[in-house]
Amino acid sequence: MSHEAAQFNIHDAKTNLSRIIDRVERGEEIVISRAGTPVAKVIPLVNRVNRTGRGSLRGRLVATEDWDAPEVNEAIARDFGMTG
Repeated sequence: MSHEAAQFNIHDAKTNLSRIIDRVERGEEIVISRAGTPVAKVIPLVNRVNRTGRGSLRGRLVATEDWDAPEVNEAIARDFGMTG
């Protein structure tokens, strides 16, 4: 579905920044123009993970019995270059 983005001149964008951000948070794209020429677009950031709250990964992660063993911690440290 294609639609034309709302357009604001720079002065109106400064005056209405909070409203523009509210619209962008709802998924809308806003174009900012100078003297009628588009110069910028404000777009929503895409969340990579949409977590609804605590426990949102329940049932998706499995921890083994040795998850906190010294050997496992050392292997993780090596993987992240944290050992000398």
